[in-house]
Amino acid sequence: MIGPSSSHTAGAARLGALARAVVGGTPRSAKIALHGSFATTGRGHGTDRALVAGLLGFAPDDERLPDSLQLAREQGLSIVFTEEDLGEVHPNTARMSMTDESGREFLVQGSSLGGGDVLVTLINDFPVEVTGELPMLVVVHQDQPGVVAAVTARLAADVINIASMQVARERRGARALMLIETDEPVAEEIAASIGAIAGVTEVRSVPSV
Repeated sequence: MIGPSSSHTAGAARLGALARAVVGGTPRSAKIALHGSFATTGRGHGTDRALVAGLLGFAPDDERLPDSLQLAREQGLSIVFTEEDLGEVHPNTARMSMTDESGREFLVQGSSLGGGDVLVTLINDFPVEVTGELPMLVVVHQDQPGVVAAVTARLAADVINIASMQVARERRGARALMLIETDEPVAEEIAASIGAIAGVTEVRSVPSV
């Protein structure tokens, strides 16, 4: 990794990479709220540069990491950092509010747990638990009968094994989220066929980071 801290740099870069994967590429803009130790000591440890490096698609050991803020400006990625109290969360936590090139908004919040390990706890305001160690399929859909069964049946038909699955909803009958970790990445054509299932509004195949 590019130092000096596995939690404040390597873990931060992985959090940025997961946020990038949820967006589906480099976002157009990002507002990054730093909490706790990330806020008080993060900049000295390169947390800001590491988070942006992840958003740009750089690995934690990429030699470009120290220059990520300048590279982001050159690529037109607008970044704003704030220091905020995000409540009862891990001290090494960042909340990234992002927009893509089409203007769609995304939110990813996660924590760096030490040793480069991370845990994403929010995706678009839905509570989740994601480590990034396995590929995952993010499915936004209407909360209606049959959608979960149809998605899992489609994966089974392509012999894709589900390692874990999380389901959350805003309220009954409203927007819901399926987060499915799989043993291997879900090909884009399979993700597209899942996106055609009645009630599904958005699908994103996210690689491991």
